[in-house]
Amino acid sequence: MGGLVRQSAKAILDRGGVVRGFWSLQKDAKLPYRMKRHQEYHTEGHYWVMHYDCNPLTNKQLMDQLKLDQRVIRHNVVKLGSVLENIITHPSRTIS
Repeated sequence: MGGLVRQSAKAILDRGGVVRGFWSLQKDAKLPYRMKRHQEYHTEGHYWVMHYDCNPLTNKQLMDQLKLDQRVIRHNVVKLGSVLENIITHPSRTIS
Protein backbone atom coordinates (compact mmCIF):
# COMPACT_ATOMS: atom_id res chain seq x y z
CA MET A 1 0.00 0.00 0.00
CA GLY A 2 2.90 2.37 0.68
CA GLY A 3 3.95 2.16 -2.95
CA LEU A 4 0.54 3.36 -4.13
CA VAL A 5 0.54 6.28 -1.69
CA ARG A 6 4.09 7.23 -2.70
CA GLN A 7 3.23 6.99 -6.41
CA SER A 8 0.11 9.15 -5.97
CA ALA A 9 2.00 11.81 -4.01
CA LYS A 10 4.82 11.84 -6.56
CA ALA A 11 2.32 12.35 -9.40
CA ILE A 12 0.99 15.46 -7.64
CA LEU A 13 4.39 16.85 -6.65
CA ASP A 14 5.86 16.33 -10.14
CA ARG A 15 3.09 18.49 -11.61
CA GLY A 16 3.48 21.38 -9.16
CA GLY A 17 0.90 20.35 -6.56
CA VAL A 18 1.25 20.24 -2.78
CA VAL A 19 0.60 17.17 -0.61
CA ARG A 20 -0.55 18.22 2.86
CA GLY A 21 -0.92 14.84 4.56
CA PHE A 22 -1.80 11.15 4.54
CA TRP A 23 -4.02 9.14 6.84
CA SER A 24 -4.38 5.38 6.85
CA LEU A 25 -7.91 4.80 8.06
CA GLN A 26 -8.29 1.02 7.97
CA LYS A 27 -6.06 -1.86 6.89
CA ASP A 28 -7.51 -5.16 5.71
CA ALA A 29 -11.00 -3.85 6.43
CA LYS A 30 -14.04 -5.78 5.31
CA LEU A 31 -15.74 -3.89 2.48
CA PRO A 32 -19.44 -3.03 2.91
CA TYR A 33 -20.25 -5.37 0.02
CA ARG A 34 -18.39 -7.48 -2.51
CA MET A 35 -16.93 -5.26 -5.24
CA LYS A 36 -15.73 -6.21 -8.69
CA ARG A 37 -12.77 -4.37 -10.17
CA HIS A 38 -10.26 -5.37 -12.84
CA GLN A 39 -12.14 -8.66 -13.39
CA GLU A 40 -11.77 -9.73 -9.74
CA TYR A 41 -14.11 -9.74 -6.76
CA HIS A 42 -12.88 -8.10 -3.54
CA THR A 43 -14.19 -8.40 0.01
CA GLU A 44 -11.36 -6.63 1.90
CA GLY A 45 -9.40 -3.45 1.30
CA HIS A 46 -7.31 -0.62 2.74
CA TYR A 47 -8.83 2.81 3.30
CA TRP A 48 -6.54 5.84 3.14
CA VAL A 49 -6.89 9.58 2.64
CA MET A 50 -4.49 12.00 0.97
CA HIS A 51 -5.00 15.75 1.46
CA TYR A 52 -3.52 17.68 -1.46
CA ASP A 53 -3.83 20.86 -3.52
CA CYS A 54 -3.35 20.86 -7.30
CA ASN A 55 -4.80 22.22 -10.50
CA PRO A 56 -7.76 20.48 -12.22
CA LEU A 57 -5.60 18.91 -14.96
CA THR A 58 -3.29 17.29 -12.39
CA ASN A 59 -6.31 16.02 -10.48
CA LYS A 60 -7.76 14.44 -13.63
CA GLN A 61 -4.43 12.80 -14.45
CA LEU A 62 -4.24 11.36 -10.92
CA MET A 63 -7.79 10.02 -11.20
CA ASP A 64 -6.97 8.41 -14.57
CA GLN A 65 -3.84 6.85 -13.04
CA LEU A 66 -5.79 5.45 -10.07
CA LYS A 67 -8.52 4.11 -12.36
CA LEU A 68 -5.98 1.97 -14.23
CA ASP A 69 -4.01 0.80 -11.18
CA GLN A 70 -4.67 -2.85 -10.33
CA ARG A 71 -4.30 -2.15 -6.59
CA VAL A 72 -7.22 0.33 -6.50
CA ILE A 73 -10.77 -0.92 -6.08
CA ARG A 74 -12.45 2.48 -5.71
CA HIS A 75 -11.23 6.07 -5.57
CA ASN A 76 -12.95 9.35 -4.88
CA VAL A 77 -12.17 13.07 -4.67
CA VAL A 78 -13.85 15.57 -2.36
CA LYS A 79 -13.36 19.25 -3.09
CA LEU A 80 -12.86 21.10 0.19
CA GLY A 81 -13.25 24.57 -1.27
CA SER A 82 -12.27 26.85 -4.11
CA VAL A 83 -10.42 29.58 -2.18
CA LEU A 84 -7.16 28.45 -0.58
CA GLU A 85 -7.51 30.70 2.47
CA ASN A 86 -10.85 29.06 3.32
CA ILE A 87 -9.52 25.48 3.35
CA ILE A 88 -6.14 25.82 5.06
CA THR A 89 -6.49 24.44 8.58
CA HIS A 90 -3.05 25.48 9.80
CA PRO A 91 -2.11 28.78 8.09
CA SER A 92 0.92 29.16 10.37
CA ARG A 93 2.46 26.02 8.78
CA THR A 94 1.85 27.17 5.21
CA ILE A 95 4.31 29.16 3.14
CA SER A 96 2.68 32.27 1.72
